[in-house]
Amino acid sequence: MTPRAHPRNITTVAQHIIEQQRAHPTATGQFSWLLSGITLATKIIESYVRRAGIANVFGGTGDENVQGEQVQKLDVIANETIKRCLGYRGNIGILVSEEEDEPRVIQNLKGDGRYVVLFDPLDGSSNIDVNVSIGTIFSVLAKRDDVWPGEGPEKHVLQPGLKQLAAGYVVYGSSTVLAYTTGDGVHMFTLNPDIGAFVLHQERVTMPDKGKTYSVNEAYRASFPDGVQRYLDWAKGENYSLRYIGSLVADFHRTLLRGGVFLYPPTKKSPQGKLRLLYEANPMAFLAEQAGGAATDGRSRVLEKVPREMHERTPLVIGSQQEVARVQEFLSAGS
Repeated sequence: MTPRAHPRNITTVAQHIIEQQRAHPTATGQFSWLLSGITLATKIIESYVRRAGIANVFGGTGDENVQGEQVQKLDVIANETIKRCLGYRGNIGILVSEEEDEPRVIQNLKGDGRYVVLFDPLDGSSNIDVNVSIGTIFSVLAKRDDVWPGEGPEKHVLQPGLKQLAAGYVVYGSSTVLAYTTGDGVHMFTLNPDIGAFVLHQERVTMPDKGKTYSVNEAYRASFPDGVQRYLDWAKGENYSLRYIGSLVADFHRTLLRGGVFLYPPTKKSPQGKLRLLYEANPMAFLAEQAGGAATDGRSRVLEKVPREMHERTPLVIGSQQEVARVQEFLSAGS
């Protein structure tokens, strides 16, 4: 039996943020308070995911969200949980959810709510009923100083990914893992059910520079751009392995740790791509770059894209530096 770690060796998320305060301007007491709301929400969500069958939260509600996707019962629970846990943090001004059409203003735009939190409450929710890993994604921005209160919240929300103060995800799998960055590397924590806290298990995670694994839904291959199809032919010829879960959080988590590349290219049905820029692609791109990886939309760096709509979609190629560059070469050769 493996002995339990001595409490003196445990570092929680809150402790980690406090220890980083002097090294990073965004790692303040205020930010720690914000992040504690996110970790509280994800622990509540994890408890529902773990008990989904016996808690009768499998299946859909019969409704569609703003994305035109079937809403699952756990989607609603996750969304409401995050809003409830963050809505009472006085330093949060605006919440943006995949599940809602408009940004939710928490504090008066003149007030102390300086942070904008964007989130996908339950990524991969279509996999809930078959017990596949799913997750929560979040991104944190600061409200812009050059926006007048009367202009509304959208201008605070529509910022490029380079402006993110923090980003992260929680994956609900065989263990519940939190990964986050504030621009000073990627740090990973595991939820310890014995003490009910996320405990540090790896600082400054580094993504392998290359990896012989690609992740893509090949069911749509015939409608992928020619460059992507040529890349897939090349990858098969080089004995690359296909690994695709269908949950961005789970696929990215594997790629972060093992290397390789994840692709969600445009298709004839979705020429602008399928993933949302602000609360899926941007936070993952921030994490990838902070771990030494790369993220592109097939033409340019994801973090440099200037969003025009709250639920704007984008193609995504993300992963190890060499593998992303190789996909980019095939795409450039076909343009």
